[in-house]
Amino acid sequence: MHNTKFSTIYRAAYGGRNWLPRTQSHREEIGSLWTASGINSEWGKLKTVLLHKPGEEWDNLADPDTVQMLDKVDLAVGRKQHAAMAQAYHEAGVTVHYVEPEQTPTPNQMFCADLFAMTPEGAILGRPASTVRAGEERWVARRLADLGIPVVRTLRGNATFEGADCLWIDPQTALIGRGLRTNAEGAAQVSEALNAMGVEAIVVDLPIGSMHHMGILRFLDKDLAVAWPYRVSWAAIDALRERGYEVLFVPDEAEAANAMAFNFVTLGPKEILMAAGQTNSQTYYESLGVKCHTVDISELAKAAGAIGCLSGIVEREIV
Repeated sequence: MHNTKFSTIYRAAYGGRNWLPRTQSHREEIGSLWTASGINSEWGKLKTVLLHKPGEEWDNLADPDTVQMLDKVDLAVGRKQHAAMAQAYHEAGVTVHYVEPEQTPTPNQMFCADLFAMTPEGAILGRPASTVRAGEERWVARRLADLGIPVVRTLRGNATFEGADCLWIDPQTALIGRGLRTNAEGAAQVSEALNAMGVEAIVVDLPIGSMHHMGILRFLDKDLAVAWPYRVSWAAIDALRERGYEVLFVPDEAEAANAMAFNFVTLGPKEILMAAGQTNSQTYYESLGVKCHTVDISELAKAAGAIGCLSGIVEREIV
């Protein structure tokens, strides 16, 4: 009989009888060891978002163009509208978390959608393409870690990637827009991370004048998408139609371009949160059976983004 009192090989630390092997996969541990999070569609029921309240970073913005904004934003009005957007999420049953940086961030920190992209296994951290926004991803990484949400990939080298360029067609397929904000190396590294999860990544080029893929393609349901003509690629349309989607087109380009009517967030199948006052767009979506919740973001839109850009999607119901 072995003398286990003195033989370390029989102790749990060395694989002895009390050793407990880890048998669950990383994905299986999300929701228990890791905080519930992740997405594999653009239309599954929205559960959690990450926001950043604009604050003193907006003080003394002499030239909005130098910080990639369209016009000077009134902080008091902007904060009020941001709070109303958060309240709309609460009323829709969505949990809202805030980035809460430990020091004054850059002026565009509130555009959380750009700073990470969620997968079924955790977040792919963004790496913004401009020096104006460089480093914003650090605060998001810190907050995700504090919330217990895994970061599965951080980009390296000269890769740039912004989360609003990654869209899920279905659980097996994601579209990545390559353009101003996401370069070829960024698209390749994100594709590699998705491929490792068994997800096909289709990289499509975005035209000059497009900021993000999010801005030219949105999803209303598992088989219904809306695209911006003259901006969306044929490759993206083909990928959607091959997977059973009906692709419609924005009903009012003026509302989409000037009032952010297309910059909405899908709360669930045929349910969206969109900019208030966009009558033609809202009427069209409602004619498709879409329930539209609205909130005024007219002041925030002066910063060159709206509800979709402001909302980092942390969790949707896995489909």
